[in-house]
Amino acid sequence: MDRFCKINDPRNIRRAAGLTQQAFWSRIGATQSAGSRYETGRNMPKPTRELLRLVYVEQIDLAALRGEDVQIVDYLKTTHPDLYRSLAKAAKTKAAAALASNEEQAA
Repeated sequence: MDRFCKINDPRNIRRAAGLTQQAFWSRIGATQSAGSRYETGRNMPKPTRELLRLVYVEQIDLAALRGEDVQIVDYLKTTHPDLYRSLAKAAKTKAAAALASNEEQAA
């Protein structure tokens, strides 16, 4: 998914997460009433849309994310691009395996 991409239906993302509007939107700092408006088609600001993508699509725990982590990623990307790509591929493979495992357990 592209950065700042259009999220067509945040309601589907919320329902798939199994959360109430209050629980879902509060994780990204939005009120329930704002979330309700976004779910009924009102325009969602780019920062809110990006937070929704990071938290619910990319599965990033914002509470655990630190500035130092971002600095390390930037350092790896610029000084060791091969290592960065290798680590990114391994993380993606692990995340895909975990998702498949969760889907099997749910079935």
